[in-house]
Amino acid sequence: MASDPRHLQLDRIIGPFADLLLAADLPQLPVERRAEVVRFVQQRVNVVPSFTRFGITAIGLLYRALIAIPGGRPAAQLMASRPVPVLGEYPRLIRSLGYTYVWERWPDTRPSGAPG
Repeated sequence: MASDPRHLQLDRIIGPFADLLLAADLPQLPVERRAEVVRFVQQRVNVVPSFTRFGITAIGLLYRALIAIPGGRPAAQLMASRPVPVLGEYPRLIRSLGYTYVWERWPDTRPSGAPG
């Protein structure tokens, strides 16, 4: 799957925002675990149907552009914490995939992300 150039491009869009969001939500999740969770999120997004993947890519590009500009990371975190129509679904997708993976893989994880 990683050899497909389309997946690599999508990984570059999804990965940085997923890492930022999960680091903010689960600040004590060890870095290597967070990296594993981000890879899982990327893999799951890569297999959604094409029309849905198009929407995820479009919204993901907006968030990716936002975190790439100076001062954009706090703005992206603020947007992710608000129920913004349509744009708010993207952080919700990342969180649902990420949280599910964390607590399925490491069930004793604390709400802060700290290993139990």
